[in-house]
Amino acid sequence: MRPLLRGPAGNDDEESSDSTPLLPGARQTEAAPVCCSARYNLAILAFCGFFVLYALRVNLSVALVDMVDSNTTLTDNRTSKECAEHSAPIKVHHNHTIPGGYIASRVGGKLLLGLGILGTSVFTLFTPLAADLGVVTLVVLRALEGLGEGVTFPAMHAMWSSWAPPLERSKLLTISYAGAQLGTVISLPLSGIICYYMNWTYVFYLFGIVGIVWFILWMWIVSDTPETHKTISHYEKEYIVSSLKNQLSSQKVVPWGSILKSLPLWAIVVAHFSYNWSFYTLLTLLPTYMKEILRFNVQENGFLSALPYFGCWLCMILCGQAADYLRVKWNFSTISVRRIFSLVGMVGPAVFLVAAGFIGCDYSLAVAFLTISTTLGGFASSGFSINHLDIAPSYAGILLGITNTFATIPGMTGPIIAKSLTPDNTIREWQTVFCIAAAINVFGAIFFTLFAKGEVQSWALSDHHGHRN
Repeated sequence: MRPLLRGPAGNDDEESSDSTPLLPGARQTEAAPVCCSARYNLAILAFCGFFVLYALRVNLSVALVDMVDSNTTLTDNRTSKECAEHSAPIKVHHNHTIPGGYIASRVGGKLLLGLGILGTSVFTLFTPLAADLGVVTLVVLRALEGLGEGVTFPAMHAMWSSWAPPLERSKLLTISYAGAQLGTVISLPLSGIICYYMNWTYVFYLFGIVGIVWFILWMWIVSDTPETHKTISHYEKEYIVSSLKNQLSSQKVVPWGSILKSLPLWAIVVAHFSYNWSFYTLLTLLPTYMKEILRFNVQENGFLSALPYFGCWLCMILCGQAADYLRVKWNFSTISVRRIFSLVGMVGPAVFLVAAGFIGCDYSLAVAFLTISTTLGGFASSGFSINHLDIAPSYAGILLGITNTFATIPGMTGPIIAKSLTPDNTIREWQTVFCIAAAINVFGAIFFTLFAKGEVQSWALSDHHGHRN
């Protein structure tokens, strides 16, 4: 088994050569200051953008209570009687597909991400009108919002390919994407307060306007590359550009054949697919289990609904800092860090997912296990989730689009399979569901550990000479 730390002699080619941000012999520029830097301003603005995006996603679930007739109730005749009644986190779908990544590589991540969130915000403003026009109109409107949301993550990945120095990727990416988790945490109780003290329509007006204001700031402050940024310091520009030198490709044509034949890419695909299977089981099926078996609905408690997301947000931020610290200060190789964080972020949730099936009727433990599992999943944000940028910075948006396309499958098939495996809605049947999800997650973690890489692949470079980062 290979050591996690690189020896001074660099005997292991892969482990010893994927840590430096520059090619051997290239002049290294000392890291530019963090405070008031253009790259961290980008991360903060992206954080705000994903905060708004996910707030726009979950506000409907809260406002829907006041939107529908209070006399209308939805019941599930399959509710189990195994546990006594007590007196589910919001389903969040990741619908980012290949076209988003390809478009980002052509028109630029700044414009695509900005328009994606702007479109979602504008459609949100029209939600009250769509609700008055009927269910069909509302469904169509929310589907259009989904199209705008679908391009955001690939677009952001495309931007970071030009902005994130290799040894700061974990920090910068986790800061920007952690906005999604905090957006869920804040918008759940805030939407409820607005509905209670004002009117449900203001939920959509408020978040929609905030999204438009964010778009204006985004287009004014952000640039696609450091070279085109108007206020970046010369020192920071030189630092970013030199750290990415010889990592980016000048090829005009996307090497689709090489991309699709790349085993390191498929390692990310398998990990992403497996992680999302557990993710959807935790955040979609486990609440169903708690409602139908344990007869306890967490959505009645706004704090418990937001707690798993808060844990994941905090874990993402801390893991981003820790991952880059291990690489810079403790001399861990890139691939070692990606493997470690992926294993913890996938095996950990699997363990608590299985445990959730064997707790009997203890709903307090179910909430605790849900929170711990979701929190541990935050480790993966510094693992396979950003490995696209390690192996192919120039095509990171496209690669994320590919992996996310496969990662949407669990959200569609998982609930169907779970329902088919639980005809009588017994605890034993649900134990099978949880064990299958956990096994898939563990398999994905092992597959990624065996076949992932931490260096830029030769097909991702115009000169086809691989560079280790």
